[in-house]
Amino acid sequence: QVQLVESGGGLVQPGGSLRLSCAASGRTFSSYAMGWFRQSPGKERELLATISPRGTNTYYADSVKGRFTISRDNAKDTVYLQMNNLKPDDTAVYYCAGNVVTVTQRAAWWGQGTQVTVSS
Repeated sequence: QVQLVESGGGLVQPGGSLRLSCAASGRTFSSYAMGWFRQSPGKERELLATISPRGTNTYYADSVKGRFTISRDNAKDTVYLQMNNLKPDDTAVYYCAGNVVTVTQRAAWWGQGTQVTVSS
């Protein structure tokens, strides 16, 4: 069993930045692709970004490309999502996911979610 714990969410003004972190425990973190999803009320869950086990390959949804950056530190068993130029439409609960398959947008493990609110 893998446990994922997100942190770093909060309230930010439009144009601001936040950095989300996701700490993993329970398995060999560096063996698995990781990703970030989000979901807001009334909308479907959206895959935002994924990163390969060693961090050599990344994927971004069009909605966040150029604004968000996914990274990982395998020595710390942690994956990050740097979010810049945030917009009100970015308001959602953000979820870290482990053992992600980008093409199917499925994951084996999920964090509990962290709220991000973009508002003035």
